[in-house]
Amino acid sequence: MSAGEVRGGAVRGDARPALGRGFRFQWEPAQKAHVLLYPEGMVKLNGSAGEIMKRCDGVRTVAEIVADLESTFATTGLEKDVHGFLTMALEKRWLEMRA
Repeated sequence: MSAGEVRGGAVRGDARPALGRGFRFQWEPAQKAHVLLYPEGMVKLNGSAGEIMKRCDGVRTVAEIVADLESTFATTGLEKDVHGFLTMALEKRWLEMRA
């Protein structure tokens, strides 16, 4: 992660996450889950991770992703969980930030 992606240890709300190079995100019927495919293997995502990842298109900001999830699931207070997942996904290089 670069300084442009993180402020004070947290993912910035105006950052635009996108799928990392070398990864493909898709629904896998055999797994009944969203997965990340990469040359060495596959990562099976839980439902929450899949919902976050499918919104990481390099266009929407983190704040917009949080707002969309809260609207879609009629809830509030998802920011901390979304930021936590995004931080982990950036560390694993599943995601990268776009300008």
